[in-house]
Amino acid sequence: MNNLTKEDLELMSYGDIAELILKDEKKSLSTADIFQKICDVLELSKSTFENKIGGFYTALTTDKRFILLEDGTWDLKKNHSVKKLNLDDSFDDLEDEELENLQDEDMEESYEDEEKDIYDDSSDEDDDDVTDEYKDLVIVDEDELESGE
Repeated sequence: MNNLTKEDLELMSYGDIAELILKDEKKSLSTADIFQKICDVLELSKSTFENKIGGFYTALTTDKRFILLEDGTWDLKKNHSVKKLNLDDSFDDLEDEELENLQDEDMEESYEDEEKDIYDDSSDEDDDDVTDEYKDLVIVDEDELESGE
């Protein structure tokens, strides 16, 4: 990053500058520390720091180059290996047919739950309030309105 001029840095996004900072530091940093370093190299004011740090945090969370670590600091994703977990070893011993049957049962239960929700009459209590509110109203035919009866 020392090779770049201020003009070069001004043309870069905050994410690109953050990547350079994390490469140079070779350690993870907090959002505030990274953005403070960006503000320092770009010679941005304290008010700019305060006004833009939220947007910078959002940019870090959506940028695939960065990873938020458990301690709340940011690092480059390429510095960390991704551990693939097999969360459902319990199904390894099942035959394909047994697995399909389990999935079918789950789908049927899910459908039955949805069907119960559709035909659930518990919302009728609210309808009674509306009915009471309009019980004194009279329905009048359009012809009666025009004739003035």
